[in-house]
Amino acid sequence: MRGRPDDPAWVRPALLGLLALTALLYLWDLGASGWANSFYSAAVQAGSESWKAFFFGSSDASNAITVDKTPLALWPMALSVRIFGLHGWAILLPQALEGMATVGLLYAGVRRWTGSPAAGLIAGATMALTPVAVLMFKFNNPDAMLALLLVGAAYATLRALEAGRTGTRGYVGHPVRWLALAGALVGLAFLAKQLQAFLILPALVLVYLVVAAVPLRKRIGHLLVAFVAMVVGAGWWIAIVSLWPAASRPYIGGSQDNSILELTLGYNGLGRITGDETGSVGGGGGNGGGMWGSTGILRLFGSEIGGQVAWLLPAALIALVAALWLTRRAARTDLLRASVLVWGGWLVTTALTFSFMAGIFHAYYTVALAPMIGAMVGIGAWLTWTHRRSVAVLAVAAGTVALTSAWSFALLGRSADFVPWLRWVVLIGGLAVAAAIVFLRVLPRRLALGIAGLSLLAVLAGPAAYAVQTTTTGHEGSIPSAGPTSGQGGPGGGGTGRPGGFGGQRAGGQQQGQAPGGGQAQGGNATQGQGRTGGGGAGGVGGLLNGSTSSTRITAMLQADASDYRWAAAAVGSNSASGYQLASEEPVMAIGGFNGTDPYPTLAQFKAYVAAGEIHYFIAGGGMGGGPGGSGSSTSSAISSWVEDNYTATTVDGVTVYDLSGATS
Repeated sequence: MRGRPDDPAWVRPALLGLLALTALLYLWDLGASGWANSFYSAAVQAGSESWKAFFFGSSDASNAITVDKTPLALWPMALSVRIFGLHGWAILLPQALEGMATVGLLYAGVRRWTGSPAAGLIAGATMALTPVAVLMFKFNNPDAMLALLLVGAAYATLRALEAGRTGTRGYVGHPVRWLALAGALVGLAFLAKQLQAFLILPALVLVYLVVAAVPLRKRIGHLLVAFVAMVVGAGWWIAIVSLWPAASRPYIGGSQDNSILELTLGYNGLGRITGDETGSVGGGGGNGGGMWGSTGILRLFGSEIGGQVAWLLPAALIALVAALWLTRRAARTDLLRASVLVWGGWLVTTALTFSFMAGIFHAYYTVALAPMIGAMVGIGAWLTWTHRRSVAVLAVAAGTVALTSAWSFALLGRSADFVPWLRWVVLIGGLAVAAAIVFLRVLPRRLALGIAGLSLLAVLAGPAAYAVQTTTTGHEGSIPSAGPTSGQGGPGGGGTGRPGGFGGQRAGGQQQGQAPGGGQAQGGNATQGQGRTGGGGAGGVGGLLNGSTSSTRITAMLQADASDYRWAAAAVGSNSASGYQLASEEPVMAIGGFNGTDPYPTLAQFKAYVAAGEIHYFIAGGGMGGGPGGSGSSTSSAISSWVEDNYTATTVDGVTVYDLSGATS
């Protein structure tokens, strides 16, 4: 990241320091999380073995069924595994690099349209230290790629607003090129996490339509070009999958009719808003609460989410209102106000959606808010400094610091055993600095700078402490959480419970939970199962939210004569299949996909695979239902019952296994 020729001498070292801090947070002990979310790690392993599995995002290299997302986020991880081999750190390395790139891009965007390197540094540091950002840029869910691409889209849109003008920088290009890039990046973000990518569109479209320094007709035409670029960016993969003969590609996981469009509009689309998600593990929460937690305007501040992302959310919202007030007399085409509207509009749209969506919602989704919060905090701090002669501005700034310090005190109190003295230092120090801010207008510049620095330290100390705790702790399972254990019964600053009573596990065995229906979520060390030998001792079938654990004996069984079979084994649910696949590096069919509720394979298809000698073993348990064979859906239940009725069960290290290559019982 190059600075401008006229930057002060301190800018480049400060920027390098920010990037070094980010690298330390996101790369530190990267392998401690083992397979992290084994559901996605299994697909990464499959993609590193088969280019067809790579393209479709298949859960196994023999291409039975895909993950329940479009696969763009998996591709860098699969390429990393092809280069470095199958290890937890090789899977997570691209995620950490994406986080570093996001911080650098955010710095560049805020710095460019405020003209202040300090504003960019504050924005980047705020994002880098957000606990949920530290978590997700060291984890293998698709949110890391989504954040990078959408920050890139915001940056490109602002460059489009700047392009075509003449000024101190001279002619800076044609706006259509930048706007087309923004559209393409949103399209690619769709291929990372589908409709969530479109939450940025209201801010980008409205700001360009209102602010661009070209006639209205041209603005509309430029946006149409961006729309076409977005459709191409997302649609090329959708078109190929839709036109590919269904018989020669994997089943589309997460859908009920083997359709990528149904997956997009249903399970990963409007169903997330309404709670009506066919194939999901439960209904939405509604205003009265439910499996995914209570909805409402205060959702992001509650015990589950507050410690993840909300430390500076009030400050960011105050900065948004203050910035719009301070720029109220600016010209329609003012780039600073446009920047505020892009970052702030995206923040409000996403925050409101997360607050009221009744379908599947997890606290780690809020990593999408971290860049916007960082941008607004950086812009707000810079505006405060440039308007420090104003009594009203200083009063708002002092109130914001005091409020943020008190809010940090409350959040830190949710994990009372975690560095208990810190909350008092943050509260007392923050209130003292807030009182001093009122006098900035009459203080010498050097002393004023010192107070400004102390105010940043006060408001960032809480999230920084959570960030350090998060980066030094391994995480695994389907619902990770940042920060220390919350004492309020839910994942507040990283609590142990999960929405709706779901069990969860902090890597290192801090908690073992039980999956719905009685399936046991596995505990144990986060690094279990790495390498071809698998873990030692007893195995475990996993549950809905945690991957299975393969013992040495089970791994050896799966590897023996594996080349004679298309699938070394089959198991109900992707997490049950994933641990065995990662340990053996042999394909394991995930019956019913993630939840075990997808209608694939049908009983007739499964019988045909067995009759053709394509599946060696059936590993019982897993899925939503637990029990001998799991019963996540009528399809998986029928397969489980058929296997139990026709083959002899063998117990291997506590796991029930059926050899499908032998005669029926």
